Amino acid sequence: MKQVIFILMAIFLATGTAFSQQEEGAVIAADVTTHDFGEINEKDGKVTHSFTVKNEGDAPLIITRVIASCGCTTPEWTKEPIAPGKEGTIKVTFDPVNRPGPFAKTISVYSNGKKGSFIFTIRGDVKQ
Repeated sequence: MKQVIFILMAIFLATGTAFSQQEEGAVIAADVTTHDFGEINEKDGKVTHSFTVKNEGDAPLIITRVIASCGCTTPEWTKEPIAPGKEGTIKVTFDPVNRPGPFAKTISVYSNGKKGSFIFTIRGDVKQ
């Protein structure tokens, strides 16, 4: 019986060591995922905010595409791979023309750092 317990413990220990040594790959992260423009005047035109993304993994982070929830919002992003521990930028421009009232738009970031998308949000209130 002691031998069986010893063998099982050795297997669990070896399995745990093997899993802990695997690379986690790229990991996308951000300290701030929402920006509120507050009240903006339609006549003042487009407003822009830049979000910072971090690579908290151990492999280069590659942003493959960024999609805004509306045609009134245009994203630009860091195209080159982001090294582990480094940062990149997601720049979002919102056009308030002919869009009076409150708004909330999402920006979906697709990368090798997360299954599915990583979401940023902009909001505000357009005054005529």
